Amino acid sequence: MAEDRRRIGFVGLGGMGGGLVRNLLRKGRQVTVADRRADVVAQHVALGAGTAPSLAALAAEADILALCVNTAEDVEALSLGPDGLLAAMAPGSILLDHTTTNPEAVRRMSEAAAARGVAYAEAPMTRTPVHAEQGCVNVLFGGEAALLDSLRPVFALYAENVFHIGPTGHAIRLKLIHNYIAFANVAAWAEGFALAAKDGLDLGRAVEIISAAGGRSGMLDLYGLKTLARDFAPGISIGLARKDVKYYARWLESAGLPGFMADTIHQTYAMAETLGFAEENCAAVIKAYEHFTGVEARLPANNKAG
Repeated sequence: MAEDRRRIGFVGLGGMGGGLVRNLLRKGRQVTVADRRADVVAQHVALGAGTAPSLAALAAEADILALCVNTAEDVEALSLGPDGLLAAMAPGSILLDHTTTNPEAVRRMSEAAAARGVAYAEAPMTRTPVHAEQGCVNVLFGGEAALLDSLRPVFALYAENVFHIGPTGHAIRLKLIHNYIAFANVAAWAEGFALAAKDGLDLGRAVEIISAAGGRSGMLDLYGLKTLARDFAPGISIGLARKDVKYYARWLESAGLPGFMADTIHQTYAMAETLGFAEENCAAVIKAYEHFTGVEARLPANNKAG
């Protein structure tokens, strides 16, 4: 197979995007990068990344332009309009969107890209910034099989699994369902931990019992003990969790389905964000419950669950 020499541009060097770019660089690909934070760009330049004088120049030079930013609104603000990325991209190039957006944004982006002669690749991801750094994210792809095949050599450099979900728009829908269930799970056990702390239960035993039965989940495995160790280092943040659940709740409403749980989970994360925890990882939602109980859920220093 011929070596893939397509030029890659990458906008967004946060927890997920930065990990993807570092894998591309470690595995020998040239990547031209951009981020609103100059210091983060400089860190990646030190690893071998290139830069362009402007976003328009980056877009014009890229055969594959990847976006991994925070919101659907960010994607559209960057991409659409006479000064947006799409206007600078060459016909036949690919706009690869790794951002968790929403169904309406995917539709608008796909239509705008097609009008420009650019292929829009819907490719949200699951897993965490740790997995991005390790090069083992999951990519959920929505679109034509031929476009996916074209991108597989790139995905192979940072993804463990690539799932072809269906036509454009299906990947983001499944991603939002996944994230809603995951963040609802965090909110549920955070509430339980806060209540356990208030009534003086052994929190180590709580994690042990939940992990040995039906309450266990991937999110509990990732964040359960970290929560009780008060480790809320940035990862999948409260702010991003709130955004994803908001998109899910809006989609649910537009589909004509009741969203009692979705609205409650959204407001739970919104409350945690309002209380000042937006930049901490999603497990910091427990702080919202603790705010009202007045008790902190913490393992004793010598206590280990399991």
